[in-house]
Amino acid sequence: MNIDVLLSFPSSPRMLTIALLALVCASASANAIQARSSSYNGEYGGGGGERFSHSGYQLEGPITAIRIRVNRYYIVGLQVRYGKVWSDYVGGTQGDLEEIFLHPGESVIQVSGKYKYYLRKLVFVTDKGRYLPFGKDTGTSFNAAPLYPNTVLRFISGRSGALINAIGLHWDVYPSDCGSC
Repeated sequence: MNIDVLLSFPSSPRMLTIALLALVCASASANAIQARSSSYNGEYGGGGGERFSHSGYQLEGPITAIRIRVNRYYIVGLQVRYGKVWSDYVGGTQGDLEEIFLHPGESVIQVSGKYKYYLRKLVFVTDKGRYLPFGKDTGTSFNAAPLYPNTVLRFISGRSGALINAIGLHWDVYPSDCGSC
């Protein structure tokens, strides 16, 4: 019996099996697509410095504010607020501290910048169309964005000492369980 004959019988047990198999395959495909939401860009910058990662802070909620310390030439230090909790500060103490707060529900969807031996410039772009620049416009350019749609910057990693040596950007879905962030 060929497949056309089987499909012509609406009450066929084989048709029910084929339909069930198609449903299971479609469900497995949807789960595989959903599981692929995280991506990474970097590291951008020079060598040296001690490694840092804010990976644990993402559990506190989405990025809600960013502090960047800059001097005449470099990004000196950084600190990020996840939900209502500030990460550890990384980097040096020289230079001016600048701080920006994201609006409720606003997320970073792109980060660009420049580096040579150290990070020199960072520009955060939000899903509300805001451009938040820090630092000087010299060095090798980079532009980082998530690989998957509907994902945002979830945490930062990199290397630092007296300056920010390098930065890595980690993207994933906006946390669904953060109504007060």
